[in-house]
Amino acid sequence: MTLRSPMATQAAASVAAVENHIQTLRGQRVLQDADLAGLYGVDTKVLNQAVKRNKDRFPLDFMFQLTTDEKAEVVTNCDHLAKLKFSKSLPFAFTEHGAIQAANVLSSPEAVQMRNEIFYSDFLSSRSNRNGSNT
Repeated sequence: MTLRSPMATQAAASVAAVENHIQTLRGQRVLQDADLAGLYGVDTKVLNQAVKRNKDRFPLDFMFQLTTDEKAEVVTNCDHLAKLKFSKSLPFAFTEHGAIQAANVLSSPEAVQMRNEIFYSDFLSSRSNRNGSNT
């Protein structure tokens, strides 16, 4: 029987919530800015402003702006992002590294907590893969 700590269980639940919003665009697994902002407990505008203020922390492989066609595809395929249809701006997509970096530049408690849970979950996942067990 494998026992999981409360932190591991909470991290797994948070990672599952993240997984539900991951999409594949341009051959990469990404989160839309609206979804990431929701996970981090801030408005999308706040997230994008923090990213703009810290451009040097976001290399091209951390995030990209969707094209008009990609935006239309996202709106069509994701009911929860339907309001994007009426937005004049094109949303940003964040890779895993970009999502973690976004948590680093945001100061919301949710962003810090989510970052820690993802790191903790990744650590447990990689450790169990090396050991062949779930401890």
